[in-house]
Amino acid sequence: MSGSGHSDAITDARPGAATALRLARRTFMAGDRIDVQALAADLGVDRTTLFRWVGNRDQLLVAVLTSLADPTLRDAAAAAGGVGPERIGRIVRLFSQALIDAPYYRTFLRRETERALRLITTKASPLQQHVVASFERLLEQERDRGHLDPALELHDLAYLVVRIAESFIYADLITGDPPDAATAGLAIAALLRGSERA
Repeated sequence: MSGSGHSDAITDARPGAATALRLARRTFMAGDRIDVQALAADLGVDRTTLFRWVGNRDQLLVAVLTSLADPTLRDAAAAAGGVGPERIGRIVRLFSQALIDAPYYRTFLRRETERALRLITTKASPLQQHVVASFERLLEQERDRGHLDPALELHDLAYLVVRIAESFIYADLITGDPPDAATAGLAIAALLRGSERA
């Protein structure tokens, strides 16, 4: 999972939401639990001020996870070759593998499994909605280039892509099976080939 494109240095003269997010992300990537009271103390503010900047702990975690997911997905899209269903499948494989391989991410999943799955894999989660929207844009690119002609609405297809990927990324937490990025990619390519208009 990539933190590229983000500075870990806290350089703001006055702390604010962006500074709080950077410090929280640095804590998360070190494999440590994000503690709102400790974060507020590090920033020299009270919890009320921190809440005004970043919301509650769940909202802050979603912001941290989103800030890490975005560059990870961009990197996967840039590295994936091919076109149409094969390209999307490769993006899913690379993205999934990055999540599986990030030690701090797996630490978070093991330490706060119930919260993690609720924040990451439920339809009510802003993070899942964000990732679905990102895949919808990738599907739209392939459609507009003439490499994909899905019978389903792109949003519904993107939701299916994300849900299938999640079932393989978090398999160890959901079913006890090992996570499997390669099969996730193959499953998505097969889904997209099968979804095309006859």
